[in-house]
Parts: sequence; structure tokens; C-alpha cells
Amino acid sequence: MFDITVEQAKLLGSAQRVKIIGCLVDIPKTAKQVADELGESPGSIHYHIQKLYDGGLIELVDTRTVGGIVEKYYKSKGKWFNTSSKELVDPVLSDSYNAASSTKMQLRLQLTEEQHEEMTREFKLLLEKWVNQTMATKGQDSKEYAIGVNVVSIEEASSQ
Repeated sequence: MFDITVEQAKLLGSAQRVKIIGCLVDIPKTAKQVADELGESPGSIHYHIQKLYDGGLIELVDTRTVGGIVEKYYKSKGKWFNTSSKELVDPVLSDSYNAASSTKMQLRLQLTEEQHEEMTREFKLLLEKWVNQTMATKGQDSKEYAIGVNVVSIEEASSQ
């Protein structure tokens, strides 16, 4: 888990940027390679990559000159990002946001620490599955959704 500021977290408030991070997790790539993988225009991807780079979420790991063209290879600094801020990072997830459609799911569970860790791993795998699946929807008719999972220990919350 890579700790980030609220400002950095706000950069991830875009499905396009999340997909770009997904492309850059394992293998460094150029903006053109990411654009080809996502079926998007190189100019748009370059813009988002520059924002992620300026925000410190990805790093430039290699520069090569091929046939007079400078190729810059970027890699994500993390697969998962964490901010410890109490501030709501994505305003779309606030209760006051006027969404066209919304699905809320809430429940309480009694978990051991091991079960909590297992559930967290499973949530991450589920979200990764859907990031990967959306990376494959090149040009298909789709809408952007915000997803937030907040697992809170009741014991810690009541002692503050």
C-alpha cells in the first residue's frame, strides 16, 4: 500500500487514470503503448500520464531514443493507494451527491483479525478484476461509477 496525500488521491478520481495505473503496475510502458492497450487516443493518455507523473503517482523509469523519437517509460509507484485523511476524497461518494443511480450496501460483521485481512484481500482482488475488465471495454458504451469500500472497526470508533 502506497501512502498518498488527499491531492494525490483526487488525481485517482477518474476511471481513465485508474485504468492507466492498472496498465503501469507491472511493466513500464510509454503513453503510446498504454493508449494502444486501452484503445484510446495517445494525446488523451499522454495528458493523464503527465498529471499522474506530476502528482507523484507514477515514475519515469527509462528514456530511449528510437529513430529520433524520445520514448518515455513510466511505471506506477503502487498498485493500491492509501490516504489517512478524514476528508472525503471523492465527492461523488458523499451522501449529498445527486447521482443518476446508486447502489448502497451496508452491513456489520463480527470478524477475527485474520478474517478481516482475508476479506480485505478478497475486496482488492474483486476490484482488480473489474479494473482489468474495464480496461478491455475499448470504446464500448459505458458510464463511469465511483466505488468506495470502507471497513471500520466499531471498537476503535467508539473509543475516540
